[in-house]
Amino acid sequence: MKVIYLAGGCFWGVQKYLNQFKGVTHTVVGYANGHTVNPTYQDVKSQSSGHSETVKVEYDENILTLEKLLNNFYKVIDPTSLNKQGEDEDISYRTGIYYVDEEDKEVINKVTSKVQDKYDKKLVIEICPLDNFYTAEEYHQNYLDKNPTGYCHIPLSFFHMEDE
Repeated sequence: MKVIYLAGGCFWGVQKYLNQFKGVTHTVVGYANGHTVNPTYQDVKSQSSGHSETVKVEYDENILTLEKLLNNFYKVIDPTSLNKQGEDEDISYRTGIYYVDEEDKEVINKVTSKVQDKYDKKLVIEICPLDNFYTAEEYHQNYLDKNPTGYCHIPLSFFHMEDE
């Protein structure tokens, strides 16, 4: 099993989207790479903690490669938008790929370079080692499964996709 942390705006939709792919074994939403220890949602929303809303993704690399996972992730974010995805805007909604395995950096950079070729604007996705991650409050976990009509910046057409 492998682990990668992906920040793509509001974590509700990112979690729901990633959970649909074969090979993703477990996801948890939380707050990553900020400076406040054990932040609450209110700390993160106030922009004082420096954290991004992030999904911890555990996956079976024999079923789903990191390259394939990242290619799917890039389909639902605008990597040229600084601190904004959909209607959500502030530092907690920045995009990021946070890795725990240094060997993953090469794959991340390769995929990101190919994505950059598709844009005229420079990508602003944060790519760095995971510094810290704090699990979000329980009501945020699998939020869109519990609240199917809840807000999501990812278009509904991206849910129930065939594994690509």
